[in-house]
Amino acid sequence: MKSSLLRAECRGETHPAHEEIKMMKCVFFDRDGIINRSPGPGYVELWEDFHVQDGFVEALKVADGLGYAAIMISNQQCVGKGIVTKEYLEGMHEKLQAHLMDVCGIKLLDMYYCPHLAEDGCVCRKPLPGMILAAAEKHGIDLDKSFMVGDREGDVVTGKAAGCKTVLVSEEVVETGADYQVVSMDDLAGVLERIL
Repeated sequence: MKSSLLRAECRGETHPAHEEIKMMKCVFFDRDGIINRSPGPGYVELWEDFHVQDGFVEALKVADGLGYAAIMISNQQCVGKGIVTKEYLEGMHEKLQAHLMDVCGIKLLDMYYCPHLAEDGCVCRKPLPGMILAAAEKHGIDLDKSFMVGDREGDVVTGKAAGCKTVLVSEEVVETGADYQVVSMDDLAGVLERIL
């Protein structure tokens, strides 16, 4: 499945009003620091440096087992800066999906990323909720019953703005607006088992 860009082409599909749509629940996962090990202040420029975290795989299994879809939500202004091409980034995401299928037989329902620079003023870049709202419209997601998981307060703000409950993964004791906080990715699956 190809990564999704939010602008006109990715606002989701509309359904006829007479159709009865069953809304799904979802866990939205940030990418760097959650799905894969954080690259620090820079960017993951090569697939060889994209290290999927075991804690994420376990969390994905829990979410899937409890009937939740999983979607990636990520800022990737490395594209806007010309550090990584859109084609290469999407190729990495395709390899991520293949890896997840190999290790746990599950893949992400969809993958959204914002390629724009922070100063571009787009509607998709976190902490704005545009990517989550587009995913909810496209896939029929009940945001009141969904969660956003991230490692920065901006992820929490994004999830809250979209109407989701939020989980912050951080070793630091910080003031946060998150509904739940865990110290490390190794703890995430256990917390999701309790709260989903």
